[in-house]
Amino acid sequence: MSRASALRQQRRYRRLTVRLDVSWLVEDDGRVGTAVATTLGAGGLFIATEAPLAPGTQLRVRLRLPGDGDSHELAGRVVWANSASTPGVPPSGRGMGISFSERNAQARLAVDLERYAVSTDA
Repeated sequence: MSRASALRQQRRYRRLTVRLDVSWLVEDDGRVGTAVATTLGAGGLFIATEAPLAPGTQLRVRLRLPGDGDSHELAGRVVWANSASTPGVPPSGRGMGISFSERNAQARLAVDLERYAVSTDA
């Protein structure tokens, strides 16, 4: 089994390929940032950025699904990061993986993601 297949089996939530503007606030020091998320699931997301935050950084992420009037704000932490200095990582892989940590916010996002996936599949 490939690494990608193993990861898909471990994921609890469906992950969609997206292109969404996201913003974040680092909880410890108030730093803010914006970038584009390229994958999103109710468990987390990948944010493409040349300046990823360090793994372990706690943050709040805000995003809005296309066609959805409500924004989502989720607490999470950086679980991995690839920068320009990470060996073997192409520019498209630079960024940070975020894992969400609030169950209620994740459940709300999961419902909206299913609705969004159905509307884009049609």
